[in-house]
Amino acid sequence: MEVSRRLVASGIEVEILCADSPGQALVAERRHGVPIRSVRRWPANRDYYLAPRIWPEMARGGPWDVIHIQSYHTLVPPLAMLRALTLRVPYVVTFHSGGHSSRLRHGLRGLQRRAQRPLLARAARLIAVAQFEVDLYSRELRLPPGRFALIPNGTDVEAGDGDDIEGGGRDRDGDGGALLASIGRLERYKGHQRAIEALPHVLERRADARLLIVGTGPYEAELRRRAAQLGIPERVEFTSLPAEDREGMARLLRRVSLVVLLSDYETHPLAALEAAALGRPMIVADRAGLGEVARDGLARAVPPGATPEAVAGAVLEELESPRRRPAPQLASWDECAEALHDLYRAIA
Repeated sequence: MEVSRRLVASGIEVEILCADSPGQALVAERRHGVPIRSVRRWPANRDYYLAPRIWPEMARGGPWDVIHIQSYHTLVPPLAMLRALTLRVPYVVTFHSGGHSSRLRHGLRGLQRRAQRPLLARAARLIAVAQFEVDLYSRELRLPPGRFALIPNGTDVEAGDGDDIEGGGRDRDGDGGALLASIGRLERYKGHQRAIEALPHVLERRADARLLIVGTGPYEAELRRRAAQLGIPERVEFTSLPAEDREGMARLLRRVSLVVLLSDYETHPLAALEAAALGRPMIVADRAGLGEVARDGLARAVPPGATPEAVAGAVLEELESPRRRPAPQLASWDECAEALHDLYRAIA
């Protein structure tokens, strides 16, 4: 939506076609000047869904200069790639690779990509939002890195917007204690439970510490149960913000002493980049996009299998001796839209 409305404002004709209908065969609407058509998907509550009506709907309107296909996780992207070939329209694919709470589904991601290689190889360009995607997928798909374009997602937070880091890691807007934040959808793979399990060990030395879990999702009851099992329910708070409320997220991040992101898999971890832009110290799992954030010097990494005691040790060191880190090089949404526009023009 951020990209599409900017392209439309610059005079580009854009339409969005998605498999997100609440039950009707076709729903048409307009947001920010962008026409959106949503078709029904089956099964509606699974992430391997198929949306057959994508096939005829892709031929409506146009003729298109470029078709941009988003992600590869479901059965919709290969159908859309095949349809683009029959329509003789060049297409690009952004991977938007992500994790999954099911170990089986997460483990099948590589097989999904390899199965789609014949269609991915015929894309005009493949778009990555992080460098590790270029490195990994070029090897995995046996495609030259030059076939990939690196176009990170945008952010509305500018580097330098944050305040200086305060020694001792105090929550300036709360009770003066150390406020930790674990941010992301409440799914098992997001790793919130690891932050909860580390908290008792943090409390041994910082009895003033609290943990803020920011997000919504189906894993909330299990996270609350785990906090109760560990005897710390009063030290763990749950809250959420609308995804589009970036200013609200910035205000929240300015409050916290330390951001703890221990997800199994993140591609372009927006919460980490926004936290870095606002000067917040971070502990991250050394995986995928989070590991890339740490290698850029923006966060401290802990091994993927770190014990709660090890995570707590890293947290305490960051709270007691916060380090100054470089401001991240963040792309704005304007820059993201401009980069995609340039790519479309080169292809068309």
